[in-house]
Amino acid sequence: MKDVAPLHGTGTPSEWIVRWSHLLAADATVLDVACGAGRHMQWFAGRGHPVAGVDRSPEATEAAGAFGQAITADIESGPWPFTGQTFGAVVVTNYLWRPRMADIAAAVAPGGVLLYETFAAGNETVGKPSRADFLLQPGELLAACADLRVVAYEDGFLPEPARFVQRIAAIRATAPLAGPPLRALLKGN
Repeated sequence: MKDVAPLHGTGTPSEWIVRWSHLLAADATVLDVACGAGRHMQWFAGRGHPVAGVDRSPEATEAAGAFGQAITADIESGPWPFTGQTFGAVVVTNYLWRPRMADIAAAVAPGGVLLYETFAAGNETVGKPSRADFLLQPGELLAACADLRVVAYEDGFLPEPARFVQRIAAIRATAPLAGPPLRALLKGN
């Protein structure tokens, strides 16, 4: 019998994604990058959002396709499948490929939201991933979101399960910052 790796992207949605999802417009389309089996696609679709996802695993996108459009594409070796498209929200969890950071940020529509959470430097002391290629350096996620309005940012250690993370909730302005300030409601846990 062949060992089968567990399908990534199953289970409950990230608490960070859930916590900041109130920033999305009611009709926002959602793109889940490295969607796995679609845990975030399922969560957003359940709240009435049209959803799309991309992952390189055909098994993952087959599962995620139950919740919306799921594209099988290797975004690390091939082209970005969403060139010229924007979304009301872009969600990324547990994934880092630096050459795609600009494409991911550019996919956020005016008024749209980027919700991003992934592993950070220090994680090599508690588990995997442990290679620097897959760990954000201090301030790196903030720098990648320089063209967005940061609503929330965290960089630190979470004990259960033990991991170092950086996470951000950021909004693309609809127009140059003029007039009344953006009222992005800060919601507690």
